[in-house]
Amino acid sequence: MIADLVILNASVLTMDDATPRAEAVAVQGNRILAVGDTASIRALAGPATRAIDAKGATLLPGFVESHLHLFSGAYGQTLLQLADVHGHDALTAAVRAFAAAKPQEGLLFAQGADYEILGQGTRLDRHVLDGMCPDRPLAVMAYDFHTLFANTAALTAAGLLHGRDLPVGSEVVMGADGFATGELREKFALLPVLDLRTSGGREMLGMSGIEPPVPPSPTEWHEDVDVLKAGLRFCASKGITSMHNMDGNRHLLELLRTVEQEGDLIARVSVPFHYTREMPLSELDRASGMAADFTGERLTSNRVKIFIDGVIESGTAAMLDDYADRPGHRGEPIFDAASFVEAAIEIDRRGMQITVHAIGDAALRIALDGYQAARKANGPRDSRHRIEHIEMIDPADIPRLAELGVIASVQPLHAPQGESPTTRSIGNDRAPQAYPWHDLHQAGAVVAFSSDWPIVPVDPLLGIQTALTRQPHLPGLRDQRLPLPLVLKAFTCNGAHAGFMEQHTGTIREGMLADLVLLGGDIEATPPDQIAALGVVLTVCDGRITHEG
Repeated sequence: MIADLVILNASVLTMDDATPRAEAVAVQGNRILAVGDTASIRALAGPATRAIDAKGATLLPGFVESHLHLFSGAYGQTLLQLADVHGHDALTAAVRAFAAAKPQEGLLFAQGADYEILGQGTRLDRHVLDGMCPDRPLAVMAYDFHTLFANTAALTAAGLLHGRDLPVGSEVVMGADGFATGELREKFALLPVLDLRTSGGREMLGMSGIEPPVPPSPTEWHEDVDVLKAGLRFCASKGITSMHNMDGNRHLLELLRTVEQEGDLIARVSVPFHYTREMPLSELDRASGMAADFTGERLTSNRVKIFIDGVIESGTAAMLDDYADRPGHRGEPIFDAASFVEAAIEIDRRGMQITVHAIGDAALRIALDGYQAARKANGPRDSRHRIEHIEMIDPADIPRLAELGVIASVQPLHAPQGESPTTRSIGNDRAPQAYPWHDLHQAGAVVAFSSDWPIVPVDPLLGIQTALTRQPHLPGLRDQRLPLPLVLKAFTCNGAHAGFMEQHTGTIREGMLADLVLLGGDIEATPPDQIAALGVVLTVCDGRITHEG
């Protein structure tokens, strides 16, 4: 047997407990032909074989990005990004430059703002934004996509200046003067402003599980396809070979099918149906239809995504006890317990995986109770239902994940470092219950790490570094870090398990799909705080080189 590709002289970390280390790997077609020492693998090379000398660098299974928003992350690169902008003057300059560059845009839209972008204890409002842009609608999305800050022109055009009654969990924050302050919390408060956009917008529809109200024109279709291709290339440059998208509709799947038909689907992508509380259960027929129509090795849909609550920073995460900085406030779940039980039973009955956003400890309990009810109603099966984020959890609920076979899908870059709006809301008394990665692993839960792009950068090496260097945000808290071998598993084989792909990818062994990432050095010999700088030298997905740096 002659290999098409051999990678030699590597430090191969296979994530296969039976044979955890090797020196070289051979690839034939889209499969791993052999794993072994350099001499034996070199013997499989022929005249046409591509040979790569790793020079001692680490070779891993391709990274599994278990939680991201591909379409909005990719499209966001065309918007005003504020992750590195701090202070009034810097924000003003960025907004005015963006406005000058977009003279015809219906809504000036910025993303990635810190809740305290103006300084500690200071929140954006419409008056501040009016000073930066008085005449055109302007909206600034917080980095977590759960809060939007709008100026007066945007609030007026969206019909929100005087407030609006909204479903539980969404809020137009009102000021003492009887007018909206400009702070909009959760989906139904955000959507009227986002509807002002005159370009894009389709990338956000998957967050509501709806299709484009007007079929995209051929030009718009090609624009969306090109955006997704750019996003896939960017992810490949970070070593990602599989991704679990966290919003979805048929429009996104059809776009990705076009990308695949054009030969540019350079990662395995799972897309869910997004189910919301106002939908009747019959809407799950659409989810079943998507699952039946997309069953390939690189494009699948057999998953339903649900938001149970919001986020701690805006006070929309559902808590079992009061917020430490807001006595009497616990947050309202977006999906109440009874409605979630009903939905969970029906989705589970259809044989689909359930993926829930649950950040507060009350939301976690709603999710676990729903999964338990589904198991009781439908009988036990290998469902691998998931909980995304798990930023607060009651200690009594930690063992339930393993008992119910629930995946803990968490994001290292979300854990706070030092004082922040999040830590002030959690408070000292409940701080030990926050971001308990080690406790979840110790209790037997499968822990999968990811980014949540575009909330934070999509960069597994940065995620690995952050997971290894995280410090307790208060003195005396238990160290919740996991050691390097477990962190690497959380970005590879555990993610594959979460996506029902562990028999095909996530480990390096003979016969597996050839999904690989070669780093720029030996990760085991690199100080933890320098891992992000290693970079990715080579990404291989399905036997094809998708990135070479």
